Formats: sequence, C-alpha cells, structure tokens
Amino acid sequence: MNDSSPQPLRIGILGAARITELSLVGPARTTGHRLVAVAARDRSRAAAFADEHDVERVVDSYADLLADPEVEVVYNPLANGLHGPWNLAALAAGKHVLSEKPSASNAEEAAEVREAAGKSGTVFMEAFHYLFHPVTRRLHEILASGELGELQRVETLVAIPAPGDSDPRWSLPLAGGAVMDLGCYSLHAVRMLAPWAGGAPRLVSARGEERAGAPGVDEWLDAELEFPGGATASARCHMAYGELEMSCRIVGSRGEALAPNFVLPHRDDRVVVRTAEGERTERLGTRSSYTYQLEALAAHIRRDAPLPLDAEDALATMELIDEAYRAAGFEPRPRTTVG
Repeated sequence: MNDSSPQPLRIGILGAARITELSLVGPARTTGHRLVAVAARDRSRAAAFADEHDVERVVDSYADLLADPEVEVVYNPLANGLHGPWNLAALAAGKHVLSEKPSASNAEEAAEVREAAGKSGTVFMEAFHYLFHPVTRRLHEILASGELGELQRVETLVAIPAPGDSDPRWSLPLAGGAVMDLGCYSLHAVRMLAPWAGGAPRLVSARGEERAGAPGVDEWLDAELEFPGGATASARCHMAYGELEMSCRIVGSRGEALAPNFVLPHRDDRVVVRTAEGERTERLGTRSSYTYQLEALAAHIRRDAPLPLDAEDALATMELIDEAYRAAGFEPRPRTTVG
C-alpha cells in the first residue's frame, strides 16, 4: 500500500481453524492487511499457526485478543456454536467483526448479535464471501438485464462428501448439521434474489434426514420456497454426498443461467447462459471470493463504501434456517455455553 492508500486493517484471529488459510491469510497477504494477533485454546497451536502464516504475535486467550487495543477487526472462524458467544463478546469489546457463517446457533441468538452490533457502533459482517465474486454479481446482472425474462425458478445445491464422524460439524452441542454448514449458502443465495422476485421468499416445505449416530443433526435437508412474485425455489444441502457440488441455476421465462460452483468460484468460474439465441459460457476469473470479501469489508470500514451484509441480514438468514429445521422435523440448534 502506498502513502495515499487507506491504512491496512489490523485483524485478530480467534482460533487456528484450517479454513483461515483460504478465507483470511491468503486474502490479507494479497491485499496488504495485517494479521496482528491470534489466540487458540492451545497456545502452542496458536504459535504454530502464527509461525506458518506470519501472524505478528500470539496472545494467551480469546478474551485477551478481544482486549488487545491494536486489534480492530476480529475474525471468528470457530465452530458454529461458538460464533454467537464470541461475536457478542467482540462487539461488546468495540471491535469490528467478520464472522464465519452462520452468525449464531439460532435466531434468538442472532437477534442478540444484531442488537449488540447496533449498540457497538462497529461493523458486523457474516462471511458470505460468494456474494462478492464476479460470478454471483454476473448472475444478478443477467437476471436484472431482462435477458432471462421473468424469474420463474431458482435451484441451489451445496453438497460435500461426508466429514469424519468426529468432525464438529456433526456435533449438536456445537450447532452442527448440513443446513448450518452448507444450507445457509443455499438459502442465502435464494434470499439474495428478492429484488427481482417481488420480495423475500417464504418457506413452503422442508424435509431432511438425521445423521446416523448423531441424534438431532441433519445429514441433508431440502427446502422449497416461494417468492411474492410467484417464482419458486429449491435450496438443497447435503453433508454426505458423493462429490462436491455447489451450483446455482436461475430459470426465467426466456432462458436460464447456471453457475456450476457459486460458493467456490476459484475452482470453477463459469456462468453458462442458455436462451433461444443459443448457449454461451462466460468466465469471470478465479481470483478468490474471500479476497473480494476482505476488500469490501476494508472499503466499508475505511471509506464507508456500501456493504450488502450486516447483522440484520444475518438474522433474516438465521430465521429462515430455524424455520426450515422445524418444517423438516428438527429442532433449531441449541446455544453453546461458553465457560
């Protein structure tokens, strides 16, 4: 960054999660933002993480990281059940927060995060990074252009091969489950089409199946939704699928557009458009969606640039997740108690 550029963000990291290398370390290195501190339950693990990823220093605890005056942005990639408690603590400490999705274990906790964000006067953003990539922006542009005609149907599927049985994503006390880990993307992508569909979608039905050996935890869940304008949507998620698939298909009265991997477009940056005029494939670039996300957050904090994600949006997504769970015969995830 040159002298005329905004000052780099000073970021503190909660935990030493594997996703952080992709979601934050690489983007920070690319964009020149500082990773000033990391804390983990095991200090030696935090130290190893700091050495590997050039984090400036290690602190003894999550609480110490939140109290650190040099940390201005807290990144929270902890297990799902720890998002809510530490998001609330970070906001109470006056920090900006970039939280991995979902923002909380359930809608009640997400409402508390929204209230805390309002009181703190700092920025809260849920890390739906896909929204910032040119693949998703192009899908929205094509729909807005009228090339596809009136929106009729949306189909999202986010699915991965099964994590190991001991993975926290299968833990009910840590707010695990397919909807929490994957379906939040499916539902959020559907919600983001509201401007072209007459308003926010409503849940029509949902069905799912419990993971063997993990009572109350969903292995997969399919939700059907409907928009005020009459268009319908399916939001599907599966956490024990044969392969990785993260697709979004938008169907209009005059054609359709498909993003084969809207969640991880650095793996597949195609948007395929089919209309009566023929078929074309657009390539939007494999630069990381996480890098676009960090740039958008920094632009908002430093220059007050618009940001499409906030605590209000996070609450709306969490309300839809809870509703889908209930409709499919599950209970919303319980809150995780932090000692």
